[in-house]
Amino acid sequence: MQTNLAPEYRATPEGLEAEAILRKCVHCGFCTATCPTYQTLGDELDGPRGRIYLIKQVLEGQTPTRSTQQHLDRCLTCRNCESTCPSGVQYGHLVDIGRKIVDEQVPRPAGEKLQRWLLKEGMTSSLFAPALKAGRAVKGLLPASLAEKIPAAQDAGVWPIREHARKVLLLAGCVQPAMMPRINYATARVLDAAGVQTVIAGNAGCCGAVKFHLNDQEGGKAQMRANIDAWWPLVESGAVEAIVMNASGCGATVKEYGHLLRHDAQYADKAARISTLTLDLSELLPQMLPELVSQLKGQISTPNAPVAYHPPCTLQHGQKLRGGVEGALRELGFDVRVARTESHLCCGSAGTYSVLQPEISHQLRDRKIAALDEPFAPTKPAAILSANMGCIVHLQNGTEVPVMHWVELLDQSLTSR
Repeated sequence: MQTNLAPEYRATPEGLEAEAILRKCVHCGFCTATCPTYQTLGDELDGPRGRIYLIKQVLEGQTPTRSTQQHLDRCLTCRNCESTCPSGVQYGHLVDIGRKIVDEQVPRPAGEKLQRWLLKEGMTSSLFAPALKAGRAVKGLLPASLAEKIPAAQDAGVWPIREHARKVLLLAGCVQPAMMPRINYATARVLDAAGVQTVIAGNAGCCGAVKFHLNDQEGGKAQMRANIDAWWPLVESGAVEAIVMNASGCGATVKEYGHLLRHDAQYADKAARISTLTLDLSELLPQMLPELVSQLKGQISTPNAPVAYHPPCTLQHGQKLRGGVEGALRELGFDVRVARTESHLCCGSAGTYSVLQPEISHQLRDRKIAALDEPFAPTKPAAILSANMGCIVHLQNGTEVPVMHWVELLDQSLTSR
């Protein structure tokens, strides 16, 4: 795609990166065919190709409008288009650049601005856990869009205390310890069963995705630097062999630290190393399988019916990891099925998207649940598995079938021996 950047963008890192991405686009439209928002809304400007044109116009000097902003807001950033694109267009990076520039020029309505501020500051605050506890107490009085984001309190169980020579860092996350603590505890127990000790750096917090994708990009980068500082002593000393993510959204972001901080002289090298060391929990499965097979052999209490698996967008498109979870679980004896035709599509959670764009989000959720149920008709799966807390909470609001992280299912099988 030929571009002619406006003078104010020609010498900037963002302008140069955007131009390089735009030049890869050949207008083929393959991305449109797999875009969830285009399929839902039927508007070219609500698909990747249309949004690319909008961003191109802004970079070439055209003044963006409120309509431009809304079309960019409606993007899920699921990056399905990147998996489809034959030309390697890095749409995720481009839309981050475009949103930042548009937000600098188009003021948001006061209510929308407040909502976004509350999300980016509230979700990453130390006050989130007590606020969630209070929210559970008055859940019936809250607006439906907020109440559905408050899951029931969980019993996380006991954290393993055995020492192992092999150690990995785990990012606990900003909201996961309060909303769904069992995921982190299950991760530690499963790793313990495989002879790996889980370490959490006390000063590590939000991965930075919430603020970054709500256009507080500097705030997000500050959180990224804080995590690097928290992890660096353990990384530099060689005390841990990897940094493990059990929330694929966080994993996709931390794997981008090297890119996002590449112009930061103080952090660029450290960020690149952190990204290299970062693994989704599923990437450890091939190493863990022999030990887990030994632990579980003949003792797996499989569900009464097969289970469904929804691969999050941040895992299959963001991290380009496909087939690992369901393949490993099948090897362990579980009957795992994915949607026959729409496994690649977003469930509509997409971080804060389900709060900011509830109508589209609910349509995508209901479509995803129908696709997950279809291979089991006329019955239902025993459970729906996923690999990201946001997807789990969102899907659970649309079905009576239990929705959980795949590591929780493994943990249940281990603890029921």
